[in-house]
Amino acid sequence: MFPGAKDKLGVKGWDHLDFVVGNAKQSAAYFQACLGFQPVARRGLETGCKDAASYVLSQGEMIVVLTTPLESESELSSHLKQHGDGVRVVAMQVNDAALAHKTAVELGAVSFFEPVVESDKDGQVVRSAIRAYGDTVHVFVERDAYAGAFLPGYQPWTPSFKPAPVGIKYVDHVVANVGWGEMQDWSGFYKQVFGMEQLVSFDDKDISTEFTALRSVVMTEGSGRVKLPINEPAEGRKKSQIEEFLDFYQGPGVQHIAMATDDILATVTAMRDRGVEFLTVPETYYDQLLDRVGLISEDVELLRQHRILVDRDDSGYMLQIFTRPLADRPTVFLEVIQRRGGTSFGKGNFKALFESIEEEQRRRGTL
Repeated sequence: MFPGAKDKLGVKGWDHLDFVVGNAKQSAAYFQACLGFQPVARRGLETGCKDAASYVLSQGEMIVVLTTPLESESELSSHLKQHGDGVRVVAMQVNDAALAHKTAVELGAVSFFEPVVESDKDGQVVRSAIRAYGDTVHVFVERDAYAGAFLPGYQPWTPSFKPAPVGIKYVDHVVANVGWGEMQDWSGFYKQVFGMEQLVSFDDKDISTEFTALRSVVMTEGSGRVKLPINEPAEGRKKSQIEEFLDFYQGPGVQHIAMATDDILATVTAMRDRGVEFLTVPETYYDQLLDRVGLISEDVELLRQHRILVDRDDSGYMLQIFTRPLADRPTVFLEVIQRRGGTSFGKGNFKALFESIEEEQRRRGTL
């Protein structure tokens, strides 16, 4: 438990992440072939859904939904037109979706939809939703009375194409990028509405290079299962990665999702072999690695080969690596993380990571 955090909404953990994408069928093939996600359920015209097509995939405890609008004039199509491919829904499992919604609204949240009961032969689910940063939505899901594949309205999806998993276990954290001066507003929102507390914060002295900077705070609920880092831009000589995101996403949104693994070398090797592209870091990062982080179980030469970053805190150490953006807009990307006791978010890696991102920005002409 994290001292001070008092869960006000009955949050049990992550439920799913819903991406709005231009072609859900093709995106699902990427998540299967390159990331090792397994098919779970789908809905669309064949299931009676006329306005959107969705594919549900999972790996470990992580559930991803990929949704494409089928109508040109809809909230989903407007989201896609403005933001491109990106995460619209960050859903959490709760004990009571109606009570979570009622409590959240009373504490200042803006309702997105009122509690709704959905049922089929496999039971019932209660869902409700509130608005978050930008056009992001938090959906509260109460599913203890449901035994179906995903939600009512979805049918099991069992294609013959089922590449093996790559070792993803669960969502470690979901990172938001917000506008100038908005970080404290949104950290205050999660404290007031959810009862979350600040786990750690970083200012522009912690996260900066010669050219760019940002500020960040990490919010979490009492159990620590849900962790929400929030980034905002800080003044620098050139345009930071946060500003680039805000420009291309056209507003605040989910910057990246950190996916936990028990063996980062095996997971990253499998992802590389399937075509996933990762950010790289300077060769010199590894020259004094053991002096910086102490004894670790992994072979440093293998870490160097795959450009995996390492950082240590008082509880242990962690290893992490970041993909390049998933789509042509330089917006949402993925992180692979392995925690060997470490509870930090890679403060010791910030400089190397930022220099890597700045090199990508130079190639795009957006630095």
